Amino acid sequence: MNNYFKFGILILAILGTLGWLAVGGISETKTYYKTVAEIAQLSEQAKEKRLRVGGDIAPHSIQRNGADVTFTLAQDALRLKVVYSGVDPLPDTFRDGAQALADGRLGPDGVFHATKIQAKCASKYEAKPVINGNATPGVRTS
Repeated sequence: MNNYFKFGILILAILGTLGWLAVGGISETKTYYKTVAEIAQLSEQAKEKRLRVGGDIAPHSIQRNGADVTFTLAQDALRLKVVYSGVDPLPDTFRDGAQALADGRLGPDGVFHATKIQAKCASKYEAKPVINGNATPGVRTS
């Protein structure tokens, strides 16, 4: 019976360790999506969590400083300064006016420190214009 007890304790220790790692991994990789307006209203405790913020890249705000890239995300009249210092290269669609998502943390200075950037060109994803009731120019419905 002594061997069964030792084996049971070992199994419980392994399962406990795996459970602890799973819970810790899930909470560390959790990311909350926020808008620029919601970022301004965050509490101090919420600022310590990983966040994903989305907005439009303000015109003429992209500045490259060595490995870091600084830019401004805009939403209506609100602005959020972002510093990207990730290891991945920026997407080809990262331009003025493009929509962007930045993953990272909000610093105590109010600057968002991003480790990952996703961007898309707004004009690329617009619907085709409708001309004379046709979705595709040059195609007739009669």
